Amino acid sequence: MTKEERRLWYDFLKQLPVTVNRQKVIDCYIVDFYCASRKLVIELDGSQHYEDKGADADRERDLALNRLGITVVRYSNEEVNRNFENVCADLLMRLSLPGAEEA
Repeated sequence: MTKEERRLWYDFLKQLPVTVNRQKVIDCYIVDFYCASRKLVIELDGSQHYEDKGADADRERDLALNRLGITVVRYSNEEVNRNFENVCADLLMRLSLPGAEEA
């Protein structure tokens, strides 16, 4: 895991009242985090994801996961580093968990 993935996992996702898996295999993809009960993939993107090749691969992958009924949400590593609380609040809302209205 990257340092941003470790931070999100240990400081937030691991403590949630829903099961979130790390490095989950779905179809032919490995996603950063997956909450099966909410059909939500959480991806943290480094700079390579913003280059043409990486962005194209991400679009193709997101479409394939969407066809399986899975929503993909992406945050940049920069967002995790600079706006961690906002990332967590957004995830609470997307997961429909208590505390979302307070964040």
